[in-house]
Amino acid sequence: MLKRSEALQLEGITGPDLFSLCQNAGRIRDEHFGRVLTYSRKVFIPLTNMCRDTCGYCTFVKTPKSGEGNIMLPSEVLETVLKGQKQGCKEALFSLGEKPEARYRYAKDKLAMLGHDAMLDYVREQAQAVLEKTSLLPHINAGAMSLAEMRALKPVAASMGMMIESTSKHLMKKGQAHFACPDKEPEIRLNTLKYAGQLDIPFTTGILIGIGETWQDRIDSLLAINQIHQEYGHIQEVIVQNFRAKAGTEMAKHPEPDLDDMRRTLALARLILDPSISLQAPPNLEERYGSYVSAGINDWGGISPVTQDFINPERAWPQIDSLAEACRGLGYDLKERLTVYPQYLDEKRGYLDPALASRMPFLAAQNGLAAEQWKNF
Repeated sequence: MLKRSEALQLEGITGPDLFSLCQNAGRIRDEHFGRVLTYSRKVFIPLTNMCRDTCGYCTFVKTPKSGEGNIMLPSEVLETVLKGQKQGCKEALFSLGEKPEARYRYAKDKLAMLGHDAMLDYVREQAQAVLEKTSLLPHINAGAMSLAEMRALKPVAASMGMMIESTSKHLMKKGQAHFACPDKEPEIRLNTLKYAGQLDIPFTTGILIGIGETWQDRIDSLLAINQIHQEYGHIQEVIVQNFRAKAGTEMAKHPEPDLDDMRRTLALARLILDPSISLQAPPNLEERYGSYVSAGINDWGGISPVTQDFINPERAWPQIDSLAEACRGLGYDLKERLTVYPQYLDEKRGYLDPALASRMPFLAAQNGLAAEQWKNF
């Protein structure tokens, strides 16, 4: 694994040096994951687009004042999930703004109409409904949470996730990406990762690059993630996501990371992180599949045949058959996985609530990937 002092020296490398770095990352990936790249066939549930944070790059979040602030009704959630089930989806990803009821009376009143005081209680109810009424597995991405909040959600979540984004405190200052965003305080994000570890929750996290952080910040963020994984062993995947500028945001004119920057960071992540941690890059934010694979990724994350990427709605998902063909051209097979990775399926390890664990023999193949591979390629 790469030391911090060695990683610092990689800033800005390009040409043959970058090629060599990527080769090393690819070798580690192949040694641990073989010639298989994975993805999760999922349906996205944007349970609420209201949030108490105001990140400078976000278009997902809407305010009540805009007239677009919304909380999905139970009937809307079920309708969406059933559409996904018909299309062979295995995962229901609950993505939502963080604690909107703490900022907006409108959100608090809407929750009260639904019979709840807190958004996370509503999340739990809807995840339970997915388990009772469909064959899909909930993955809950509800942001920063306390130990008690995560404990309450564990019985209804096969996995959970939250992007660290960055451990840089500089980004919390006025004029920076995370100004006036109480849930983006680095210590709060890292504590959420630790709580997930204490509760044995299979967890997804990651970094967002190009939002004003330094190369050193990226290194320290990845090292912090890896240190927590070394203590608890629960981080199943790390996403390296590239910032894309969006019209109408404070960062609309902010420069985006180029392909070499993304390759450097992906290779850096693969060389810093424990080899058992899956490395993911979103396929719809930069359709340079060969460059990402050569830099050490082994997973493409969630791809939906039903719902858009609500965080990046301007970026369409790739067709899964086209992605599979691209992977084959690079010498890899594309395989569908479940929201929980194979190493966390052992019932004796306690990562899954017993009711969830009892479903896995019907959903997982012997290798831990999805037993039923969607036959559209």
